[in-house]
Amino acid sequence: MKTILFLFGGCSTEYEVSLQSAHAVLQALDHSRYTPLAVGITREGRWLRYGGPLFHLETGDWEAQPDCVPCALSLDRGDLRLLWLDGSGRSEPFDAAFPVLHGKNGEDGTVQGLLELIGAPIIGCGALSSALCMDKDRSHKLAALAGVRVPRGHLFRRGDDAGEIARAAEALGYPLFVKPVRSGSSFGVSRVAAPEHLAAAAEEAFRHDREILLEEAVPGFEVSCAILGSTALTVGAVAEFQVEGGFIDYGEKYADGGTLRIYCPARIPPEKATEIQETAKRIYRCLDCRVFARVDLFLTPWGELVFNEVNTIPGCTPHSCYPGMMQAIGLDFQTLVSRLVELGVEA
Repeated sequence: MKTILFLFGGCSTEYEVSLQSAHAVLQALDHSRYTPLAVGITREGRWLRYGGPLFHLETGDWEAQPDCVPCALSLDRGDLRLLWLDGSGRSEPFDAAFPVLHGKNGEDGTVQGLLELIGAPIIGCGALSSALCMDKDRSHKLAALAGVRVPRGHLFRRGDDAGEIARAAEALGYPLFVKPVRSGSSFGVSRVAAPEHLAAAAEEAFRHDREILLEEAVPGFEVSCAILGSTALTVGAVAEFQVEGGFIDYGEKYADGGTLRIYCPARIPPEKATEIQETAKRIYRCLDCRVFARVDLFLTPWGELVFNEVNTIPGCTPHSCYPGMMQAIGLDFQTLVSRLVELGVEA
């Protein structure tokens, strides 16, 4: 029986989302085949080996439980062990690692780099693809080289002239979007309808990253593709996102009472769904993704596909979009979790 190291929490604005995903994945894990080794990372960055009841992940008070032990990974390559830092000298071996982390300091290649350094098989994308997919500007550049249309945009760094930002916005035309280059769950993203709101939107985006992207507002709606695999790829049913105002922010994604509506399968012709799936696979491969990821695109009123982003660790609850797209092709959540672990361990 293999032991799987699960990482959850993290120094990210998506900390709570990670707890919900980890709770669901740990519940769905096939315990007849795999032994979980759960490690939570607090908002402050402390690593704690957690052996308590799973419901404390849902309630968010897991780190206050007596079952927490300070811990760290052995950094000797090939020595896959979790070291207890309580003075006992105890350690626990593991066979592979599943980072159930979202956003910065978890989904952006940082944790994946650590795991690659020690030679741990990763259930998910590696360091390079994780970093690229988190970076909206550089992932767009690579997708464009692969022949996929991307939104028109301009990159700016902290300290750049405000006049240049204003002129770039005028050239793109309003409305437009201002985004941190590296951020998840739409944190720091603003839809700007007029020039007088641009400065505040840029300031908000710079709160989340040192680089920001001004991007054209692509007409139409967002579609999404769940992809599973490393060599042979399984693609879920295409999902369609509809929201009032056309902007899916953090509240629309996770808060009750939002206007976001998800249709899976998407309300589009079968041939268009096939085109979306093939385009998503091209993006997945060109960004070096493996095991699983969710590819999001825009579908314009005239049927053109425009790349938006890739989520390398999408939400992993039974009600999240990625499992829903896989459910639509017959992969239930428990089976999906088993396939994810199998793919990561095999790689």
